[in-house]
Amino acid sequence: MLQLTINNKNKYAVAEKDGEWHINDTAANLDVHVQPNGLISVLMDNKSYTATIEKIDTKTKELTLKIDGQPYTIAIQEPIDQLLTSMGLDLKAMQKAEPVKAPMPGMVLKVLVEPGQQINKGDGLLILEAMKMENVLKATAPATVKAIKINERTAVEKGTVLIELE
Repeated sequence: MLQLTINNKNKYAVAEKDGEWHINDTAANLDVHVQPNGLISVLMDNKSYTATIEKIDTKTKELTLKIDGQPYTIAIQEPIDQLLTSMGLDLKAMQKAEPVKAPMPGMVLKVLVEPGQQINKGDGLLILEAMKMENVLKATAPATVKAIKINERTAVEKGTVLIELE
């Protein structure tokens, strides 16, 4: 059985039993087909929906779909994830925040965060100029800024630790 959380609020238990889909232990009249053009055709309770996959994140087990033009983020918990959570072991929470390193040589133009600041996935951390282009380095996961290891207007080499996170 899969545990699906949609848009961080609605939770559903989804399972296939004897060729029939069940949502929250109730049989669902569900038919799903992937079309050759990449669209997903869903027929549920005699209503038709069209979905497209916008993003798949295998590391966090999240899927972003657009269904009839509306975006939906679906977090997927497999049975092993559910077992670990029930044992008090949340692997996502236990993952150590990796330091932000320079992906290429360049010049740090501006630091957008400060020590102690809480950041979310996708937040801009700093602007690095490389090959006459400005690149915004973004957070890959929620974390707290532990230390800024460089100054603005400083040249850095590839692999240099720029920001430490915790």
